[in-house]
Amino acid sequence: MKNLLFFCLSLALFTGFTGHAQAPKENINKMLEAWHDAAARADYDDYFSKMADESIFIGTDPTENWEKDEFAKWSKPYFDKGKAWSFSTLERNIFLQEDCDIAWFDELLETQMGICRGSGVVAKEDGEWKVKHYVLSIEIPNENVDQITEIKKDFDQKLISKIKSE
Repeated sequence: MKNLLFFCLSLALFTGFTGHAQAPKENINKMLEAWHDAAARADYDDYFSKMADESIFIGTDPTENWEKDEFAKWSKPYFDKGKAWSFSTLERNIFLQEDCDIAWFDELLETQMGICRGSGVVAKEDGEWKVKHYVLSIEIPNENVDQITEIKKDFDQKLISKIKSE
């Protein structure tokens, strides 16, 4: 039995089985790092080239749910001023679909807003990984939730009323 296990492990290592999912994860990680870096460098074209044409960016404000063109238009003045935003990755988890054409991820980021969480979906298009869906949220420690809930109570009530009346 030990010989069979050794043979299977050796075969897996020899054929590259264990590295099959690693290469796409490394490529996705590099693309996401380059995407965040493009924003930090205020490189508008590079940043938006890493997003699929049909993509969504959901920001920290509950009204921020943008298709790519809307998000690009909204953010252009920040890029033009040479100061977009700067996100440094603290940790990232990447999960792949079996055929490796779609992956999803979550990440903790150090930002000008403190610690934020990003999560999203990337897809391979014409051989390149592209961001299809991204959600950015500000992380709030559990012990501060009551304070934050009180701070945003009026805003939330107005937005809830508006959404329900539409």
